Parts: sequence; structure tokens; C-alpha cells
Amino acid sequence: MHFFNRITHQTPESVELEFTLAGIGSRAWALLIDYHILTFSIAGFLVIWSFIAYQVVELWNQIFRNTDVGLWMLAIAFLVSYFLYTGYFVLCETLWQGQTLGKRFAKIRVVRDDGRRVSIQQAVLRSLLRPFDDILFIGAFLIMFGRREKRLGDLVAGTIVIQTETSHSQANFPVSDSAADLMSQLIQSEADFSQLLPDDFAVIREYLQRRKAMSKQAREKLSLELAKQTKRIIALEKLPQAVTPDVFLEAVYLAYQQERNENM
Repeated sequence: MHFFNRITHQTPESVELEFTLAGIGSRAWALLIDYHILTFSIAGFLVIWSFIAYQVVELWNQIFRNTDVGLWMLAIAFLVSYFLYTGYFVLCETLWQGQTLGKRFAKIRVVRDDGRRVSIQQAVLRSLLRPFDDILFIGAFLIMFGRREKRLGDLVAGTIVIQTETSHSQANFPVSDSAADLMSQLIQSEADFSQLLPDDFAVIREYLQRRKAMSKQAREKLSLELAKQTKRIIALEKLPQAVTPDVFLEAVYLAYQQERNENM
């Protein structure tokens, strides 16, 4: 078993990212919270469904004198319960950037092996294989003794579970005054910073920290590429004003930090 196991990944922009794997303790804590939520949700459904099923069976027997409908109502109850169980993880991990309520509380999340956002196909695979991981304890065994701490669902889906990264309160590189002005405009615009993952933020931060050591040509090329990708991620159709890629990335850096601090 590895404590604070860390892995590195190099992005297409030649920026090296380091992730801290969640570990079995954090994952078990998150799963415990999720299972409590699921238990109350499924139990509530079964209570309501039992009342509905009883009324339906009574009415059906009075009309058709047939008791087979009771088995159908029971089958529907099992089917819906299974969909609630699997759908909870799929829906949450897809909509909340790899997090369920339990993972959000435990400050961990699911990402692809390359650090990008988990897709709905990967979330479905993880959820469908979860019963085998949990009931047969395959997942716990693989997490404890695997180098990348993957359960069966992670191995098949190509995902890892990492600790969420907290943003730094202050930049250790100079930020221009125009970037601070642009930050205010970006926050007031239609830009959606919730779509910017901590890993995307880390790439921007790494570039801003290392740009002075780059050649002018490499810096211009990389900053332009990062600015285009970031603009697409936050769904920003046009900039409030004509700015350089460096100033835009600085403004995004500041805006992301401010929104994260407000949500903490």
C-alpha cells in the first residue's frame, strides 16, 4: 500500500503535471458517504413503491384474478433500485467533474489517466463494475497493492482517483495591471470558469511560472495555444478587449483563484 502516492503526466503542451492519488482511506470515506445517500434514497423509493404496488396488485386481482402482477412490480422495484445505484455515480461524476457528493466531501475526484475530465462512457464503465469491486472486495485489494491504486472499474475505464488540488492564494510571478482589469471583465462576462479543471489551471500556472526561461518563439507559440484552449474551455466567444495571450492567461489565473476562494 502506498501513502501519498504521486504520479506525473506530461501534457501535449510539454507541461509536467503531478497528481496525488486519493488512496484507499479517502476513497472508502467518500464511498461511505455515497452509500448512506444511496441507502436513504433507495429506501425512500421502496417505501413509496410498496404502497403503489400494493394498490396496483389489489386492483389487478379484483379485475383479472391474476397474481403474476405482484412479481412484475417486484421486478420493477429491483430494476429501478439498480438504476438508482448505478445512475447516481454516472450522473454525479459526469456533471460534477469526476466527483460525487462523497468525493466532494473527501476532496477527491476521478480523472482520465491523462488527467483530463472523465467522460460519460468511462463513468458508466466504473459504475457497472462497482458491484464486483465492492461485494467481492476486488477493488480494495487492487487499490492497496496496485502502483496506481486502481480498482477494477478504473482499470477497464482508464481512470484514476486523485486528491483535488487547492489553488495558491498568491502568484509567485509578476502579474500585469491590465490582467487585473481584464479579470473583472471576465468574471462579469459569460465565461464559465466552473468548466476549468484544477489540472487546466495547473497548466496555466506552470506556464506563467516558467515563461521567462523560454525563448521568445516558444513562449509566443505556447501562450497562444494555451489561450485558445482556455477560451474554448470556459466557453468565451470573444474577449472584452484586444489583449495578448499572456495577459489573458494571467487574467484567467486570477479569475479562477477568486471564484475558487469565494466557493470555499
